[in-house]
Amino acid sequence: MGRDVQMGPGQLRIMQVLWKRQRASAREITRALNRAKSTEIAHSTVQTLLRQLESKGIVSHEKENRTFVFFPLVDRENVIKSEIRKLKKRLFAGSAGNLMSFLLTRERISKGELKQIQKLIRERETVK
Repeated sequence: MGRDVQMGPGQLRIMQVLWKRQRASAREITRALNRAKSTEIAHSTVQTLLRQLESKGIVSHEKENRTFVFFPLVDRENVIKSEIRKLKKRLFAGSAGNLMSFLLTRERISKGELKQIQKLIRERETVK
């Protein structure tokens, strides 16, 4: 899906579960979210968020026996790309360099991550 999708934090948490599992019932999603977070989320809230995601065309479901099993309709990579573009435009005047500079000077980055970034920069410099 190439269009921008709008998701709130709760919806994004649900999508993280679905991207990892590919398919899950609302009950399974609720359990996974409550295992991962210190604050519990009510099953009814998960059901509401799933209905919202479905109405946006972000997830769909199939009925298996008497249970709705949900699955993602949008790719995680595309959502990340879209969110980064919006962040870059909104906070860094559309400049990837300004975004990278901010991250490199203000965020804690391990030596391993720095080596990975340097490798990506070298690879990018050789691309014509």
